[in-house]
Amino acid sequence: MKEKKIEITYKAVEPEELSDEDRELIARAREMTYRSYAPYSRFHVGAAIRMADGSIVSGSNQENAAYPSGICAERNACWQASALNPGMAMKKIAIAARNVGDMPKGEEDKAPFQAQPISPCGACRQSLLEYEHLYGPIEVILFGADATYVFPSVSSLLPFSFTEF
Repeated sequence: MKEKKIEITYKAVEPEELSDEDRELIARAREMTYRSYAPYSRFHVGAAIRMADGSIVSGSNQENAAYPSGICAERNACWQASALNPGMAMKKIAIAARNVGDMPKGEEDKAPFQAQPISPCGACRQSLLEYEHLYGPIEVILFGADATYVFPSVSSLLPFSFTEF
């Protein structure tokens, strides 16, 4: 038996270490958490993608009582990006989340952002990875109120993936 090790390189960054473009992308992801429809999980996620031409396409999670017919913010954003900009590379994605938990109805917008960054689910990672395989690396920025992490690519979040499609 041969033991192997996987290492993931990422940066833990302070807000002032980010470029203005990255701060703008995070701001859009944060804004999208307020456009989320999450009455069941009460977990509001926003995502924003910077396209190769500099434009931003964003999305939020959208739930439905006919579970699992909802969609995560990351897939919402990347599928919109592909549909609106066919053949254009996605360069970066920023993700932010707020958990409204037990907050009373009408008070949900006061919920703070998650202290630690959240990471995309496996389905979102695979969806993003397919675009990465088509057009090149997609940098991943995970925002948290107390920490922000920057990963060089989606593949760094999903080392064992479906790559032959």
